[in-house]
Amino acid sequence: MSCVRRARREDAEEVLRLRQVMIDSMSAADPSTDWHAESLPTLRARLTEPEGDFAAFVVDHPGRPGTLAALVAGTVEYRIGRSGNPRGTVGYVFSVATDPDARRRGYARAGMDALLEWFRSRGAGRVQLTASADGAALYASLGFRPKPDPLLELTL
Repeated sequence: MSCVRRARREDAEEVLRLRQVMIDSMSAADPSTDWHAESLPTLRARLTEPEGDFAAFVVDHPGRPGTLAALVAGTVEYRIGRSGNPRGTVGYVFSVATDPDARRRGYARAGMDALLEWFRSRGAGRVQLTASADGAALYASLGFRPKPDPLLELTL
C-alpha cells in the first residue's frame, strides 16, 4: 500500500491525536490530553531525525485533508547480544492507531509493514510489542507470537 509515508515534523499534533486514540482504546483510566503540549516539542524534534532510533509511519486520511488516518511508531534499542540476536538490536512497536472512521482498510497493516522494513534496515534481530485484544489478530498474521514475559515496571 503506497499511501504510507514517514511522519514529518508538521504531523506531530496529529501523531499525538492518534496516540491518544490508542491510549483511550486500551484504558479509560486517564483520558486527559494535558500531556500533549509538553510532549509536542520533543516529538517534533524526533520527527526531524531520519537517522535516529525512532520512526513513525502514517497514512493521510482520504476524506479529511490535513488529518491522519493511521499511525504506527516504534524505536530501535540496543541490548547486550544473546543467542538468536548476537548484535543485540531490538525493535519495539509502541503505538499503532487508526482513526475510528478509517478502520478496516488495511492502514495499520501497511504501516506495520513499513515499520518492520525500517527495523530490518536498522539491523533489528527481534521486534517486540504489547498487543491489545483488537490488534492481536493483525500481529499474529504478521508472525508475532506470544511470550511469557515477567515484565515489571517502575514509574519514576
